[in-house]
Amino acid sequence: MTEQELLRRESLQKLRDMGIEPYPAELFDVTANSADITANYSETVLEDGTKQRHNYQEVALAGRVMAQREAGKALFMNLQDSAGRIQLYLRRDEFLGEDGNADFFDVAIKKLLDLGDFIGIKGFAFRTKTGEVSVHVTSLKFLSKTLRPLPIVKRDAEGNVFDAFTDPEQRYRMRYVDLTVNPEVRRTFIKRSKLVKTMRAFLDDLGLLEVETPILQPIHGGAAARPFTTHHNTLDMQLYLRIANELYLKRLIVGGFDGVYEFAKMFRNEGMDRTHNPEFTALEFYVAYKDYLWMMDVTEQMLEKVALALSDDGTALVEYEGNTINFAGPYTRLTMYDAIRQYTGLEVETADESELRSFCRENHIAIDGTMGKAKLIDEIFGEKVEGNLIQPTFITDYPVEMSPLTKKHRSKPGLVERFELYVNGKEVANAYSELNDPIEQRERFEDQLRLAERGDEEAMAMDLDFLRALEYGMPPTAGIGFGIDRLAMLFTGQHAIQEVLFFPQMRPEVGRSDS
Repeated sequence: MTEQELLRRESLQKLRDMGIEPYPAELFDVTANSADITANYSETVLEDGTKQRHNYQEVALAGRVMAQREAGKALFMNLQDSAGRIQLYLRRDEFLGEDGNADFFDVAIKKLLDLGDFIGIKGFAFRTKTGEVSVHVTSLKFLSKTLRPLPIVKRDAEGNVFDAFTDPEQRYRMRYVDLTVNPEVRRTFIKRSKLVKTMRAFLDDLGLLEVETPILQPIHGGAAARPFTTHHNTLDMQLYLRIANELYLKRLIVGGFDGVYEFAKMFRNEGMDRTHNPEFTALEFYVAYKDYLWMMDVTEQMLEKVALALSDDGTALVEYEGNTINFAGPYTRLTMYDAIRQYTGLEVETADESELRSFCRENHIAIDGTMGKAKLIDEIFGEKVEGNLIQPTFITDYPVEMSPLTKKHRSKPGLVERFELYVNGKEVANAYSELNDPIEQRERFEDQLRLAERGDEEAMAMDLDFLRALEYGMPPTAGIGFGIDRLAMLFTGQHAIQEVLFFPQMRPEVGRSDS
């Protein structure tokens, strides 16, 4: 242990020797928070110079001590609670015991109370001579002793941080410290929560039902991705962490629900980078008797509402990576082939597989022998088009081979009724007019099996029970999936997915001194 950690353990024991329990069991009833008091406190200065306080004449606050300084026979502290910080003022003569003993103030508070300790205080609000709203403390209770010192964030005279807890790996591993010392991190996650809340309210207003579907699944269906596998001992069978919940949600449409949605954790055993984490959150919803054109309209409406809910200026504009992104509809709509033609000049529609391979080689696009025509088109689009799609853009009408769960296009042979929404060069949503023909769906799954035989690890598996469900009849349905983490990055101005996940996946910690 460090010297600081040893000293804090000594302080812990000294408090107990004084009869003070640093980890009391009883509740502390909080009646206000720092932000409310700071924003709403009011007083009137009377003719004789005295002050008449109008509110917060009795308050109870709890939080961490983040700063402390002496002023003669008084103390000033900064208390941090979940809403922010507020200054506390303590006078020694108000903490004398019945026998005039001042040990509680002189020893327990001044010497044994450490920065980071949780306390509960009671008192009244007032405004200092410098105009700062503060709380005059009349009683103080120890609530939790910290045995490790918090990193101290240092600021210059203008308030600019010049020494702080900023190392990304440390911050992600010790998010509890990050949240404590970096208030802007808390604001990011509060904003993320508001994003989800706004989307949920929008879907509820549409009349959709929120549901839950299995995380452990016997077949990794609903998306093209590599799954995590596990083994169930009692059933003696292999199971997969879900890569998607699509096939289960569509089973519910078969069962008679007109619209369902789920905010779901997904798991994909693939690479990690600034936009990918093996565990992530998706929103998927499915609505009977609708198509992908309807879904584009609904997507525009929902994201505009989210942008307005999270806005600081009442507009649907979001500043991100130097771009001003406008989430107010309507959004640009481009077919995949038109987008490739616009940004590369390549006529994908008439090109065969050998021509696509030649284009990829000439443009240094990484490919391999397992890739069919559709996969090559996908790689070309990813390398040459995606990065240009800054404003919200719907890319529509994909090759049928790329979309095994999507209805064939009503007027364009070889394509399907699908769109992906791109913002700032990244996909944030994927939607279909859902395939509901069970015979064709079986053929599509068989095509996927052939891709798997060629070595495609992301090919979709055959789900016989889903096929059986379709044979009982599924109405025409529109479905969509959103990457919540990427949306959160956009709306909170973060450039790495780890910044919007409380606990991102990390490599094992090496060389811990207390392990």
